Amino acid sequence: MQENRSFDNYFGTYPGADGIPMKDGKPTVCLPDPEDHRCVAPYHDPKLVNGGGPHGEEAAREDVDGGRMDGFVASDVRAQQEQRCQHSLSPACAVGAPEEVMGYHDAREIPNYWAYAENFVLQDHMFESDIGWSLPEHLYMVSAWSARCSIIGDPLSCVSAPQDPELPPESTASRAEPHYEWTDLTYLMHRHHVSWRYYVLTGAEPDCEDDEAIVCAPVQQSAATPEIWNPLPYFSDVREDGELANIQPTANFFTAAESGTLPAVSWVIPNATVSEHPPSSISVGQAYVTSLINAIMRSPDWSSTAIFLSWDDWGGFYDNVTPPSVDQAGYGLRVPGLVISPYARHGYIDHQILSHDAYLKFIEDDFLGGERLDPKTDGRPDSRPDVREELPILGNLERDFDFTQPPAPPLLLPVEPAL
Repeated sequence: MQENRSFDNYFGTYPGADGIPMKDGKPTVCLPDPEDHRCVAPYHDPKLVNGGGPHGEEAAREDVDGGRMDGFVASDVRAQQEQRCQHSLSPACAVGAPEEVMGYHDAREIPNYWAYAENFVLQDHMFESDIGWSLPEHLYMVSAWSARCSIIGDPLSCVSAPQDPELPPESTASRAEPHYEWTDLTYLMHRHHVSWRYYVLTGAEPDCEDDEAIVCAPVQQSAATPEIWNPLPYFSDVREDGELANIQPTANFFTAAESGTLPAVSWVIPNATVSEHPPSSISVGQAYVTSLINAIMRSPDWSSTAIFLSWDDWGGFYDNVTPPSVDQAGYGLRVPGLVISPYARHGYIDHQILSHDAYLKFIEDDFLGGERLDPKTDGRPDSRPDVREELPILGNLERDFDFTQPPAPPLLLPVEPAL
């Protein structure tokens, strides 16, 4: 799970995908800049370092603008006017930065990502689970919910919190150490004896802990520091099941891949440098992801592996597709999604409506006999409002595979391709 890129920012001009509206190779849309009183069209951005924009719930709703998808420049202007830029030398705070949210990249800047799309599966209707920023996205990634719990040890005391799950209900206090009492996917995997690891790359956190901030002072992360990108230690069931040791540094991922001892399910989380979160370089992030994928492709485990690659939220960058509304929390904006596997359909564009909830659904179907994170059936009731994996709108990742085809050989790509 990488950071902060919309689908159109990376694949808006990919042939056959539902990308930026074009005619004769030129965008047919433009968005208003309330400061300069002009209309900014999408444009090819060759820069490897971008500013991005605000990406909390307020910004998301402003960007979507009731389905008009025309607020991206305006929300970035607002964020700068509200002095959300704590570091004046940041690219995100430079003069003219708001138009950067309209920039897009292609194979000239991210050739490996485009090569994965050409040889495996590109999903062009993958949406973030929550209409917001990194913390709720990572909670959805492991538990299909983002909530606040008022009573320690009581999953029924939790209420939906699409924006600020770290705050106690009805609180105006600063964020404190949270207690996540609802059920996450590791509870079911532990019960079914399914191995898992959550790999965290040591370094600075990829994003700001103020969800509307564009940039902020760095905060350190590691496998031993529970936080926004490492939320599992805050889940009661992880501690009660004695599973904290499954949260490990990314170096252990490479060791397991080399020896063919990867667990059944792995999550792999970047640090700021390699996250692609502005102002981190997209080429550095692509190199890191390529190194992970190459390690799996060289591994004895390649023949039985499916790699799902996505980005946690849109990062303030323009996207032209209106997110479906499924409940109070989402879906959020569209993000890139790739499926890489020996049995992934070759050069296939998956147009199904998907969210990151589809990853949990796939794990549940593949390893847990279809058992869901459902308080009515999972043996650990909580107060979640719906079972996200069962929403009729959600597609099925199984369609991205063809198990009748000859298995694809590894596609080992240069970690630092020529640009």
